[in-house]
Amino acid sequence: MLFLLLQNYSDNLLKFLEKSHRLDAEMLVIEAWLPDPAIEMAKSEIHNQSYDFIVTTGIKSSELDFCMVAMNGYLIFYPGLRSNEGYDSEHHKIEVVARSKMGGKYCSHFNFYINDSIIADFNADEKPGKYKVEWNAPLSEIDSLMFEFTNDYLDDKGDRNLYIKEIIFDDSLVIPYQFNSVFDIGNLGGNDRTINDYESHPEIVRNKLIKSGIDSSKVIAVTGSKTRINRTLTGALAFRDWLMESGQNVRDVNIISMGIHARRTWMTYKKVLGKSYNIGIIALPESGNEISEKSKRYAAITETLDLVYYWVILIFF
Repeated sequence: MLFLLLQNYSDNLLKFLEKSHRLDAEMLVIEAWLPDPAIEMAKSEIHNQSYDFIVTTGIKSSELDFCMVAMNGYLIFYPGLRSNEGYDSEHHKIEVVARSKMGGKYCSHFNFYINDSIIADFNADEKPGKYKVEWNAPLSEIDSLMFEFTNDYLDDKGDRNLYIKEIIFDDSLVIPYQFNSVFDIGNLGGNDRTINDYESHPEIVRNKLIKSGIDSSKVIAVTGSKTRINRTLTGALAFRDWLMESGQNVRDVNIISMGIHARRTWMTYKKVLGKSYNIGIIALPESGNEISEKSKRYAAITETLDLVYYWVILIFF
């Protein structure tokens, strides 16, 4: 009997947290932390409804400090170093800042190329490190630097990935991967290439939507400042500020979230935006049926505590 009561309570709590209330809205907001399967479902919402604008929201994240090279392939930098007094010397130190997802047998191996020639190879540790090579020629003679991830691997205990942050020339010139590199998955020069032209998850999701055929003039990325706490609130505040500055004539807004997080997202945006806007919420289903009932109940309780915490801090808005 007690088990049935607890089960019924748990089911009702999940229904409460997984709130959906779709409006006939002019604007759709997509939380950019959503995984790829949820983004695919968001695309269906866009194609099935007539939205004037789609806004991807979120915050700057330390997760993007490193480029995740998740499959065998080549991360290619084009540094564009022009001839000058410092670059024209004949001896230089070049370092790449990299790490592996895990250590031990999961260490990532990569080859270091300069101008299509292998200069060295390394095994990356799970802690970030600098992997150094020497270049005995002017830096202006470098057209490209490539890092080939060679030992992608996945089993039930882990996923081997390579992470690369930046290139450092002579301890002074730093070139980050963002806006300076591309990732060729598989064979070099193949058809599966990603340009790393982003600084935040909202920009990544915007790029995915545009690549799927959605009109680029309708898709806007709005990014809040980097923070470890109150991330939903920070993203909502950034969206509010953008909405006020943009002067968009919008009254009704739908927000796409996922699972038990939806209720907190809905409450936050309603409070932050105020009564001038009607806010709808679309809760996409959680991906992965392998989650145990015990884990679901624990997640629901944790989310409820977060919801109460947000309710308290939102009193002051």
